[in-house]
Amino acid sequence: MKKILEVQNLVKYFPVLGGVFSRPVGYVKAVDDVSFHIFEGETFGLVGESGSGKTTTGKTLLKLIEPTKGKIIFEGKDISKLSTSEMRSLRKSMQIIFQDPYGSLNPRLPVGEIIREPLLVHKIGTKKEQEERVVEIMKLVGLRPEYLHRYPHEFSGGQRQRIGIARSIVMNPKFIVADEPVSALDASVQAQVLNLLLELQQKLALTYLLVAHNLAVVRHISDRIGVMYLGKLVEVAETKELFSKPLHPYTQALLSAIPIPDPEVKKERILLQGDIPSPINPPSGCRFRTRCRYAKDICAEKEPSLVEVSDGHFVSCHFVKKGPVIEYTIK
Repeated sequence: MKKILEVQNLVKYFPVLGGVFSRPVGYVKAVDDVSFHIFEGETFGLVGESGSGKTTTGKTLLKLIEPTKGKIIFEGKDISKLSTSEMRSLRKSMQIIFQDPYGSLNPRLPVGEIIREPLLVHKIGTKKEQEERVVEIMKLVGLRPEYLHRYPHEFSGGQRQRIGIARSIVMNPKFIVADEPVSALDASVQAQVLNLLLELQQKLALTYLLVAHNLAVVRHISDRIGVMYLGKLVEVAETKELFSKPLHPYTQALLSAIPIPDPEVKKERILLQGDIPSPINPPSGCRFRTRCRYAKDICAEKEPSLVEVSDGHFVSCHFVKKGPVIEYTIK
């Protein structure tokens, strides 16, 4: 399969300013040495607790946030060093669906103008062609053309997210970052929007990076999943493999929290102690060690690498070893 996006050692630090002269006194290590790739036409899910760096990763890939270090290779071209003007032409191929379906829409513009705006910015087509394109896209996402002149406050949450999706696909992009696209919606509407994303992916040959904290959502739509913790990728695997055989202790804890809709089925719940540490001063060695039930001295002394333990299954843990049977060397 062809790689549409490859991320190599991506780093994003935010300075913490202090003192009379507002000089950097520390750094928030939001994304710290993250590497992965996304194949053309697939959905790559990125999961983890709030503060793990998922959204920052997604925005950095689109250069909505400038990376501190690392390479972002899109269709064979390193875009991490491109200027603002050079990135502008690339925006046609890379888009984003924001988490808040209301805050991401201009309340002063009618829906038709919101969806049409990217075409105006990039000077694509005549006014008549733009209007025809807007109507076509509205139908594609399940919105009636007569809604063209309505304003965002006149729509429900699900309809607003459809407007955001319409705006992101109006220029026929190849890659879309979906930043928790259903987290602000009612449960009954979430499935509709997810199914819409799947339909659009098939019709328009789209590639998604899906950022989410709801593992049920990620399981429904993703081909592969990456698990992030405190700015680091701790596990990457195909969806079926990850849910059937989670290897990292953090992934196991996340999956144990998924409720089973059967009162007779009993499931062991792995409770994580304490809160996620501060990204300003993360723990030495393995960043998950302060909450890990397997942690030993080596976890504080040495940071584990993300290694491939089976075909396409990568794990960052000292106690997961590759062999005839993948298992923990410590119980």
